Amino acid sequence: MKIFRSKLFFALITLILAVLICLGLLLGQLFKSYYIQVFDERLKKETDMLSNYIGDLGGIQSLTADKVKGFSDTLGLRVTIAANNAAIEFDSGKTDPIQRHEEIIAEIIAEDEKSLNAKEIGGGYDYHYYWKPIIASNGDGQEGYIFLSAKMDELENAYQQIWWILIICLTLALVIIIFLGSSITSRYTKPIEAATRVAIELAKGNYRARTYDNNLAATGKLSSSINILARNLQDMVKSQEMHQDRLSTLIENMGSGLILIDSKGYINLVNRTYKEVFHTDSAEYINELYYDVIDHKEVTDLIEEIFMTEHKVRKQLLIPIGIERKHFEVYGVPIIGMNDVWKGVLLVFHDISEIKKLEQIRRDFVANVSHELKTPITSIKGFSETLLDGAMEDKEALNQFLKIILQESERLQTLIQDLLDLSKIEQQGFSLSIEKFDLLTVINEVIAIVNRKAEEKNITISIEKEKETILIEADPYRMKQVFINIVSNAISYTPNGGIVAIKIAGDDAKVLIEIEDTGIGIEQEEIPRIFERFYRVDRARSRNSGGTGLGLAIVKHLVEAHKGLITVKSEIGKGTVFHIELNKEFIDK
Repeated sequence: MKIFRSKLFFALITLILAVLICLGLLLGQLFKSYYIQVFDERLKKETDMLSNYIGDLGGIQSLTADKVKGFSDTLGLRVTIAANNAAIEFDSGKTDPIQRHEEIIAEIIAEDEKSLNAKEIGGGYDYHYYWKPIIASNGDGQEGYIFLSAKMDELENAYQQIWWILIICLTLALVIIIFLGSSITSRYTKPIEAATRVAIELAKGNYRARTYDNNLAATGKLSSSINILARNLQDMVKSQEMHQDRLSTLIENMGSGLILIDSKGYINLVNRTYKEVFHTDSAEYINELYYDVIDHKEVTDLIEEIFMTEHKVRKQLLIPIGIERKHFEVYGVPIIGMNDVWKGVLLVFHDISEIKKLEQIRRDFVANVSHELKTPITSIKGFSETLLDGAMEDKEALNQFLKIILQESERLQTLIQDLLDLSKIEQQGFSLSIEKFDLLTVINEVIAIVNRKAEEKNITISIEKEKETILIEADPYRMKQVFINIVSNAISYTPNGGIVAIKIAGDDAKVLIEIEDTGIGIEQEEIPRIFERFYRVDRARSRNSGGTGLGLAIVKHLVEAHKGLITVKSEIGKGTVFHIELNKEFIDK
């Protein structure tokens, strides 16, 4: 806060100091010019006087060295008498340090033998020469020149004294000005600094800040105005914060996903439900164009429709999210402000997947179960009737029909068991028998179980591992059930002579299992549905292999019950890869 005062004070002192320096320089030059002018006038008069005196005395012949020395002592100057040819007749300053005295006199006479003049010699000597011709009164005309030369010591001393006086006076004036200026600037800037501090606090959001009132009219009005503004802002912010908290709580905790898009197509708001449902982050969406970050074409088309028609839109959309497909009822509303100003679009995503799922289950469960039961029951009934009609007498037919009846019975048993397992897993009271065990041991047991099926199709099962022992906390029976389902499916959908590779890796916290086959692959649009009940990628092959269509649904529920994650990647004709991520320590939430 002292910066403003310091800058103002420094500016004033700099201006005053500049004025004082300029004034001192001007006064110094004026004093110097005055002294030089007075000194020149004096020497000119003394030169005229001595020239006339010597002329009246009888010329140069009447002079003696003693007289010349007397002139020099009386005037305090060096007196030199020179003939017209520049020969030195008399000189009172033989011991003077200047060495070019005779050359200077010769140069002066050579340049102008008649004119009265003055000359200043620099180069470290600082001498002034004044001269005048000597004309004898006896009528002989000009006999020579008289030269008066003086070193400017007195002038320099006087000039230094003047400067010292000026420096002392100006310094005292500057000290007084600094003292008075500091007091004045402090008095007038303190209220401004206080108001500035309060303004900065208000800008930071501290609306409790206040400044003190003062007696100065202008700054007093400023202080009182800022205090009134602070009180009004504090009341306004309190009210706004209360409404904002209510609105934020409502938006963040509403059961539907919400997106707010401005008039230019930039996303301004994404609530927590939307982020949780679509597995996104606010940083990826906020201040980004909606068509750059929203990957679902159905949603972008709906937004474009609202922008084009400016009407409310309500649609039910089926959107794939990861490995799932979810149903949403989407409400799109254009936001139009005062004077029909276009503000943007508000989208609300109401997840109706569970409702659709329940409806679909109600519609399909009887159909699916009855369809799955119909084939084995029909087979059992048909072969039983055939046997009762007389086929029992044929030993070979009897044996074959009984084997078929046994297979269909086992299929019925498997289907019913899978339904019971799935029903049990989906119940809220479902619990796991958690214990610590070696995951590699379970996988080796799974390979031993399915190995016969693999050998029948000449399929190689390989396992890659980083360690010989991988200990995890899980339900070993359920883990075996997961891997049996996945590996069995891999064998079923892999042509003869193919490969099923199991890779196991991990770190201190997690273990990653990758099961890859060289099978027929899965279409990209079918991947989100493979974990649904009774869904089959290749229905004919699944039914022929004895599959029930419930295995992957059970797998997904079991992995999620262990707080794990399962994902699928596949390419038609090249194979499928299942990625399973499990925690080494069971997380019980």
